[in-house]
Amino acid sequence: MMVEDPDLVRQFLAQARRLLRQVYLRRIERCLRQLSAKQLWWRPNLASNSVGNLVLHLEGNVRQWIISGLGGAPDTRQRDREFQERGLIPRRARLAKLRNTVDEACRVLGKLSGSDLARTYTIQGFRVTGLQTVFHVTEHFSHHAGQIILVTKMLRGKDLGFTRLPGEGRKKSAARSLPAL
Repeated sequence: MMVEDPDLVRQFLAQARRLLRQVYLRRIERCLRQLSAKQLWWRPNLASNSVGNLVLHLEGNVRQWIISGLGGAPDTRQRDREFQERGLIPRRARLAKLRNTVDEACRVLGKLSGSDLARTYTIQGFRVTGLQTVFHVTEHFSHHAGQIILVTKMLRGKDLGFTRLPGEGRKKSAARSLPAL
């Protein structure tokens, strides 16, 4: 695989950084500020994770795949521990750790070249290209951000105002009708 267009590489990596830092991380931060300590670690059932566990998991995933996998830092991730935590870690500490991890990953992404994206890496036992890695992490972060948003909406019982249609101002109420078909 060759990634030769430097402008395309720059745009792809800039979009990945923007989504991680300015879209998904900001939404997760807003959700966490609205949840009590008890809600942060609430699990709907034994087969599901708490918001707190998802935050730990995102931090571990970004660190392992981007910072270690693409950036060359030592991989010290203990993935199972991300799901075993039951609420001993304060929200502020969790948020700071996730924010720092995303910032560090964005610095790594900012240094990548087209040849780095084309190169093959072994991460978590998978053989992947740099391009696949960046795409995986961004998609994975989006997936769990959506779960955190859903749980926050369920627990708070209100719209969080993250989505609006073109030409629409900030939403003022949770109730909105569907567009006419």
